[in-house]
Amino acid sequence: MDVSKITDATVKQAIEALQTGDKSWYGFFTENPVMTDDGNTVDFKSFFSNALGKEMFLTIDRVENNGKDIYGNFKA
Repeated sequence: MDVSKITDATVKQAIEALQTGDKSWYGFFTENPVMTDDGNTVDFKSFFSNALGKEMFLTIDRVENNGKDIYGNFKA
């Protein structure tokens, strides 16, 4: 999957970590990030302990907000 459309270097590194299941993914967030999944609050670290390396972008269709908003098909 081509991440070259992502213009923000930090966001690009985070998405690359997500795509490969690299645990450096956690370092791109605050110590206790708040996350929701389908409208329900979930524990970020617990969620990604199961999802990292399995859930990822299949395509990146659009990048906005100076490279900080990523839109595309996502495998969940």
